[in-house]
Amino acid sequence: MKRLLLSLCFLALISSYSKAQDLHIIKGRTIDTASTTLLSGTSVAILNAKDSTLVKFTRTAENGTFELSGIKNGKFILLVSYPKYADFVDHFTLDSTSQVKDYGRINLTGMAKILADVIIKGNRTAIKIKGDTTEFDPKAYHIEPNSKVEDLIKQFPGFQVDKDGKITAQGKTVPKVLVDGEEFFGDDPTLVTKNLRADMVESVQLYDKASDQASFTGVDDGEKTKTLNIKLKEDKKNGYFGKAQGGYGTKDFYQGQAMFNKFWGKKKFSAYGILGNNGTVGLGWDDRDKYSGSSSLTMGDDGGMYFSFGGDDFDSYDGQYSGQGLPVARTGGLHYDSKWNKDKESLNTNYKIGSIRVQGNRNSISQNNLESGVQNNTSNESFDNDMLKQKLDAMYELKIDTTLTMKVNVDGSLKKGNTSNSFETETLGENDKFLNSSNRTLSNKVDDQSFNMNVLFTKKLKKKGRTLSLNLNQSINKSNSEGYVNSQNKRANVTGTGTIDSLTNQLKVNNITNNSFKLNTAYTEPLSKTLTVIVNYGLTLMNGKSDRRSFNQSGGGMFDVLDTLFSNNFELNQTINQGGAIFNYKKGKTVINFGSKFSGVNFKQDDIYRNKTYVRNFINYMPQASYQYRFSQQKSLRINYNGNTTQPSLDQLQPVRVNNDPFNIVEGNQNLRPSFRSNVSASYNSYKVLTNQSLWLSGSYGFISNPIISDVTTDGIGKSTYRYINFNGKMPTNFYLDAQINRKINALGEINAGLNVSANGNSSYNFITTDLGRTLNNTKNYSYSGGINISKYKDKSYSFYGRFGPSYNMARASIGRNSDGWGWAGYASGYVQLPAKFELSTDAEYQYNGKTQVLTESFERLIWNAALSKKFFKSENLKFSATVNDILNQNIGFNRSASNTMISQSSYTTIRRYLMFSVSWDFNKMGGGIKTQK
Repeated sequence: MKRLLLSLCFLALISSYSKAQDLHIIKGRTIDTASTTLLSGTSVAILNAKDSTLVKFTRTAENGTFELSGIKNGKFILLVSYPKYADFVDHFTLDSTSQVKDYGRINLTGMAKILADVIIKGNRTAIKIKGDTTEFDPKAYHIEPNSKVEDLIKQFPGFQVDKDGKITAQGKTVPKVLVDGEEFFGDDPTLVTKNLRADMVESVQLYDKASDQASFTGVDDGEKTKTLNIKLKEDKKNGYFGKAQGGYGTKDFYQGQAMFNKFWGKKKFSAYGILGNNGTVGLGWDDRDKYSGSSSLTMGDDGGMYFSFGGDDFDSYDGQYSGQGLPVARTGGLHYDSKWNKDKESLNTNYKIGSIRVQGNRNSISQNNLESGVQNNTSNESFDNDMLKQKLDAMYELKIDTTLTMKVNVDGSLKKGNTSNSFETETLGENDKFLNSSNRTLSNKVDDQSFNMNVLFTKKLKKKGRTLSLNLNQSINKSNSEGYVNSQNKRANVTGTGTIDSLTNQLKVNNITNNSFKLNTAYTEPLSKTLTVIVNYGLTLMNGKSDRRSFNQSGGGMFDVLDTLFSNNFELNQTINQGGAIFNYKKGKTVINFGSKFSGVNFKQDDIYRNKTYVRNFINYMPQASYQYRFSQQKSLRINYNGNTTQPSLDQLQPVRVNNDPFNIVEGNQNLRPSFRSNVSASYNSYKVLTNQSLWLSGSYGFISNPIISDVTTDGIGKSTYRYINFNGKMPTNFYLDAQINRKINALGEINAGLNVSANGNSSYNFITTDLGRTLNNTKNYSYSGGINISKYKDKSYSFYGRFGPSYNMARASIGRNSDGWGWAGYASGYVQLPAKFELSTDAEYQYNGKTQVLTESFERLIWNAALSKKFFKSENLKFSATVNDILNQNIGFNRSASNTMISQSSYTTIRRYLMFSVSWDFNKMGGGIKTQK
């Protein structure tokens, strides 16, 4: 028995000794290479070599020493970091041969010396996730001489930049790009991304920009804009730079642009001019004002309603070029911003002027699948739209003292437009039976004016975290338009033995104004170290007038006979009181927001012509909640909920009567009740430094209770009458999912590869009444897609990027036929640097839409462009190029859409093959710094 006990003790001792042998100690000391200063507080991390997960972490002591114990056998990475010093990285293996690994003296080199020697080695942290902000380090990417910010962000994982410069990041459009946190030419991101030099950038930040009030209080108010912030290097803020480019090609295509930028200290001045007719130089800047739209009334976030400037086919052109038609664009602008008085005062101002004219044709076919039969519609349209706009905006900020700040934003715009549209439409029934036709011509002249002023006061009170802010806003918008409609219409009679003709020939004169004054105050109170509440109250006073007159011709040929049936004169007065409270909980890695806003709206509309008054009082409810957890600096999770009451619009309650299209009529319903919209979204971001692996997941699901849906009656000759009703039976839904993973694959020569999958869809309802009765229709539109992307860069040699993948689109209606089909899409670009500073570059975009049950023909096109260029001088800043656009001549305008029981397909005029010769010159005289980085 004693021998047994001794044996057991001996075995236990051996086991314990063996385990001790498998545990190791890592130690060392960090020192500044140049000064031999001991670096206390240095971050020391042991990472698992397989997946870069953290194993142990510490900071060095006063004498720069560190010691990490209890580390098991395996392969690891030592990462040593200190502010303004280059990282020290070492891969090592631990086994039973040695229990202590002593690095001894670890020399860290200051970044200033590394930059002076133009030597950058080792892995960099390409991405950092700080709360809601994802920060990209340009030094971890490849920057060619004279390349622009656009060339840099194309390399970021999860980013896509299309040929027009539109940026999509993590599945969402980025509408705003800032420079050092400030506006730069306002609402045109491409003026930053296509013109600022990439080697001037210190870092690029991606985040959801909160409102000024939320940024001050630190409490989420639900107002977010996806934003890129370009932070410039300090030594790149003195000097001037710019570019000039011009080109001329076959078929009389041309383009030209010039931009000049001067930065000195805390001042920036920029000027640019662009012209062209090849589609690459559209207006760019957003021409759509706050109150624009295709309906006669829009609704704001506070529940207030505004008359819009377009309530019919008139003035439907918003000044944007979407690839449909042949454009001629000219635009220019000035920018100036400055800080002075010890940064207590700042000014940011922009002026822009631009004109664009687009001419072309559009041909559409659609099929309306009803229980009573199929109705086929063809439409041929020609358009000639011209617009000139000027806009001036300014922001002035004054820090009155350390606790009180005033910020004033002012902007005004003038817009003049001329539009001309001609339509020829025909609808046929079963066996090509004639139902109706229309030949319409619309012409219009519009003169719009707008002015907005916003003043924000923010005050920090004595108690830490206690703040008070006051926001005042005044806006005035006016629109005057005059146009003509001439419509010759035919429809089959009831017996189907003949046709009935009708003619509309009228002058339309519209005068619309919107005035609003808004006051909003917010007070934040810290309830504890972790919980803060923000209480807000808002008052809005609004007045709108919409005078729309239709005139018939008199005997003398003048349009001076008022048509009271199609004329309206409305006055709208509203008083809105809004209040709410949002709670913010923040502790450790967790941030939680929750609360709600309520708004009470007193709505009064006077119908001047008919001497009627409509009064409506309602309450809007807007709950919100969010949860965020930061696992680490490179990993975070966020979940959001937003809800809001949606009131019926004036179009649904009492539509403006128009007679531009006699075969589509809208009727009002004064008994409509509000609906409630809910949306849940979530996102997860993760980035592993050493393997350069990024993972982005996001998704949302929304549904509407008590929805307002359309009740459509379609008769036997194809005339549809629309009316809106509340529907309590089922809820319309919508969703989207997006997942992207990107990683550098060293085994394939450091190729960056990625995989993405996405899905989105919606389900909606409407009633359809035909000769066979009334039926509830459920429309489902779902789209699923996926693909791979690869990229590779070799310094001073070549570069390529490509993405390709399938898609499956489902368009289904419970009444009628399904229209499901496969598709493929791909894009590739790259260049090769040839001897004697020649460069060959190319890009191609592929699209395939397969057959469906309704659309029996597939569509396929490959748009392939290529350019041969020659660079001159040591700096390579002068370049001559020969470019072939659409080499295969396949750029055929095409799109498909599905709505309710209608399936549509259209083709349109667009820019096709041409050859262009161009020259570009980049000039740069900025502060010192390396020209090329790797």
